[in-house]
Amino acid sequence: MTQNGSGETQPPLLEVNDLKVEFDTYGGTVQAVRGVSFSIEGGQTLAIVGESGCGKSVTVQTLMGLVPMPPGRLKSGTATLRGENILGQTQIGGKDFRGSEIGMIFQDPMTSLNPTMTIGRQIAETLEVHRGWSRKKSLARAVELLEMARIPEAAQRAKQYPFEFSGGMLQRAMIAMAIACEPAILIADEPTTALDVTIQAQVLDLMQDLQRDRGTAIILITHDLGVVARMADEVAVMYAGQIVERGSVDDIFYRPAHPYTVGLRAAMPSNNPAAEHRLLPIEGSPPDLFSPPVGCAYAARCPHAMRVCNTHDPAPFAVGKGHFGKCWLHHERVPGGAQRIVSAIAGATTGDVVQPASANQGDAR
Repeated sequence: MTQNGSGETQPPLLEVNDLKVEFDTYGGTVQAVRGVSFSIEGGQTLAIVGESGCGKSVTVQTLMGLVPMPPGRLKSGTATLRGENILGQTQIGGKDFRGSEIGMIFQDPMTSLNPTMTIGRQIAETLEVHRGWSRKKSLARAVELLEMARIPEAAQRAKQYPFEFSGGMLQRAMIAMAIACEPAILIADEPTTALDVTIQAQVLDLMQDLQRDRGTAIILITHDLGVVARMADEVAVMYAGQIVERGSVDDIFYRPAHPYTVGLRAAMPSNNPAAEHRLLPIEGSPPDLFSPPVGCAYAARCPHAMRVCNTHDPAPFAVGKGHFGKCWLHHERVPGGAQRIVSAIAGATTGDVVQPASANQGDAR
């Protein structure tokens, strides 16, 4: 929540509550998103991180109305943009908010762009549809947007087709298209996938410059913690369709409150040559979302699992201002529980292997 000049409380720019999405398949029902809640303010960057298949992309695609239904099904939840409901909708006030209020950079620009249309024409089409501009005015603006995206010889490049662009240039063209209507929110779904380090840095710099100049809110979907450290203000860590931890970027990196977050950190390479650091993989596999566990989804892989973890799903416990961890270790009846996470961080830093504990170790019934 924010306050306006008169001191009145304003709702977040985007607020999502208890979002649940399922997919009907021949093998059964996949519970892809299981009660996701988050909010974001203007000018803020929220990173949603987690391993592949945890529900990151499905969450934002549902907000954009891009999940085909069926086989997808919206089980429950709300999502409001400036107080207006968008869940299950494509329009606000008679206008399509997709592209105008919320822009999206897709994970694979080669398959997201139309191979039969020039880059400039595809960007111009966005302005024609949402702004009602003429084709001439829209094409001229498309060239300006390509220049803003730092594409050299933009006027000539606008006449070319996607196959004539490199991967990095395609990603910049996608950014130009996403910001064409100056949306309030920019969703970037793995915007640096398959890009080399130099181009990746350029794309991230571009997004930060656009955010600074326009005050755009960014929802960054990624599994790259290096990108998160550079870009994010707030971080939501997803596992098995749920947000298991949420906090500031400093909280997530220096004060993690969930064993899964600790595991992600331990598997992250260190750029400090003086540090004694071993990459520690997270043992085991994610749970079957056809039939999710009744307790904590991470219990089978957690080195600190207790009996209660296998029978009851934990609520998000507040572990600091704006910092929440969905873990029984933070319950008041688990003395020293949070200290186990601190010890695990120290072990990961020094390279000591933290051995998994028995699932029956400890009790917080």
